[in-house]
Amino acid sequence: MSSVTIALGSLLLMLVLIYAGMHVAITLGLLSFIGVWLIRGDVGIAANLLAQAVSDAIASHIFGVVPLFVLTGFLVAYADVGKDAFDVANQVFRRLRGGLGIATVAANAVFAAITGISIASAAVFSRVAVPQMLRFGYQPRFAVGVVTGSSVLGMLIPPSLLMILYGFLSNQSVGDLFTAGIVPGLVLAVAFSVLILVMAYFWPHKVFDLTQQANLEEVPLMSLSEMALKTVPIILLIGSVLGGIYAGFFTATEAGAVGALMALIIGVVRRKLTWRGFWGVLTETGHVTVSVSFLIICASIYTRMLAMSGTPQAMVEWMAHAGFGVAMFIFIYVLIILLLGTVIDSSSILLIVLPLMLPIATQFQLNLIWFGVITVVAVEIGLLTPPFGLSAYVVKGTLGDSVPVTLGDIFRGTAPFTLTMLVVLVALIAFPVLTLGLLK
Repeated sequence: MSSVTIALGSLLLMLVLIYAGMHVAITLGLLSFIGVWLIRGDVGIAANLLAQAVSDAIASHIFGVVPLFVLTGFLVAYADVGKDAFDVANQVFRRLRGGLGIATVAANAVFAAITGISIASAAVFSRVAVPQMLRFGYQPRFAVGVVTGSSVLGMLIPPSLLMILYGFLSNQSVGDLFTAGIVPGLVLAVAFSVLILVMAYFWPHKVFDLTQQANLEEVPLMSLSEMALKTVPIILLIGSVLGGIYAGFFTATEAGAVGALMALIIGVVRRKLTWRGFWGVLTETGHVTVSVSFLIICASIYTRMLAMSGTPQAMVEWMAHAGFGVAMFIFIYVLIILLLGTVIDSSSILLIVLPLMLPIATQFQLNLIWFGVITVVAVEIGLLTPPFGLSAYVVKGTLGDSVPVTLGDIFRGTAPFTLTMLVVLVALIAFPVLTLGLLK
């Protein structure tokens, strides 16, 4: 049995095990160990590779950025910064038809520029935006669809945890990835807002509960001083994190520390963060960090196994002989990610797919920054697609029984936003300048 056959067999077996319910990280580690054992014919070499990967995979200080940005996201959620962003956006868009939906998208975009975690956005705005939209006569399905759909902005608009992970795996500058994500993130936010306007004007029954029009009273006015007071913490957080990175004052890792400190100060000053709450934030940060670190370690082992087998080079040669060009490669790549997105979380998709596909992208001389943004957008679509759709589960779990919607309602409400993301993804592939324009 050839090394390539062993590696390809491990890919098929991986899908079987994941569908059967085995944890992605354990699947990667187990198959990598068995693959190296079969390729080299020596269990000792496989064990040594496993031990070396565990010690080397996350030894670099740059991996400190993961817990720091996760900590920032949870602290910001506790400090009610997301609620403030929604209140201000609500004032700005209150006169537009469907304005609360657009306000939710705008607030998600602002929140994304602070946290970089889609799950945090979904949890925060489920509590903040959904009750407000229901109060003003919006359809429950539309309300949860807007929150779930716009939560994906958290992983595209910098800082983004997925872009940080992609930067580690591809040896690309995290700062460049952040810069490249700005325009696509804004394009996606505008596309969502246009979608809401179109739905509100042409299919109002999809947006509003027409039997409760009496509830559509005017949104209470907020003075300029109140809006400014709510905006100051947002500006401080965005300015300290992104401003410091783009100005060259500190690295992405140091920016994570600055953001966490600023979020902690805001939470304390506002008296939103108790000792019990702070301990809960630290615990949740530890859970997420350990989960991501374990995935990275196991993916590192899997990457070494694939490199040892020569599978990436074999796939490049196969594509060349089959006459596949860049367009077909991108199509196959995106299709694989979308299919995996139905059953696997975002980080796991990156860690499974990139070790195999990055060498092929390099052979095709693709810009890996552009390739990274395309990857993140495609992966984020998976947060909205059943049956796994993590953002939908977070929204449902956060709302509980307080809102009469099922998971099916959430997925159906999110469907227009999923289609919009696919359109934006095609536009980003067709027009690389949208991604790379700010880097020139």
